[in-house]
Amino acid sequence: MPSRTDRLVDAARQAGVEDERVLEAMAKVRRGAFVPGDLIDDAYTDRPLPIPHGQVTTQPSLVAAMVEALELDGHERVLEVGTGYGWQTALLARLAAFVWTVERLPGLAEAAARALVRQDVENVRIVVGDGTGGLPAQAPYDAIIVSAAHPRVPDPLVEQLVPGGRLLQPIGEGGAEEVVLFQKSGTGRLERQSTVISAHFVPLYGRHGFAPTD
Repeated sequence: MPSRTDRLVDAARQAGVEDERVLEAMAKVRRGAFVPGDLIDDAYTDRPLPIPHGQVTTQPSLVAAMVEALELDGHERVLEVGTGYGWQTALLARLAAFVWTVERLPGLAEAAARALVRQDVENVRIVVGDGTGGLPAQAPYDAIIVSAAHPRVPDPLVEQLVPGGRLLQPIGEGGAEEVVLFQKSGTGRLERQSTVISAHFVPLYGRHGFAPTD
């Protein structure tokens, strides 16, 4: 009988995800460990779920498509902007060497940290702060993934990406975006590679994003 995680793997396959490493990570990381307790039964459906502070988790098949686009091979240092409850973080940790992740809301960062510890995920560090400024002290990064929308990529993130590195961000005002894959050229220019998928994301708040509302 298929497991509950198999449902999410099947949804990712139906969305066009083919990278077996990504699909295997989805099969191994229980989404139910990374949602509020009253939503565990809903965690294995392919849909966003509400979390505190007016935020929502990203739809699992969309997470899979985004992570696949980074083409991680296991040797990368990754920066994630927007930790949320940490499920995407845990997937990245299985696919890369180390993940630095920034969450602006302390309550979400604390929940994600507890979940990651309970799931024995060790190659991750969570920082509470403004993700639009990246984490310059830990730079450079081989890949950067932004889980909120803004019309442009924040300059500090471009600066902290290695030449040849990949960056994924929803581009738009927040609400209806194109998730775009970029690559940094040898001259330091960020070049658009492809549109991965269209989706709805919360706005990217911070000094190099939208002005925070809280």
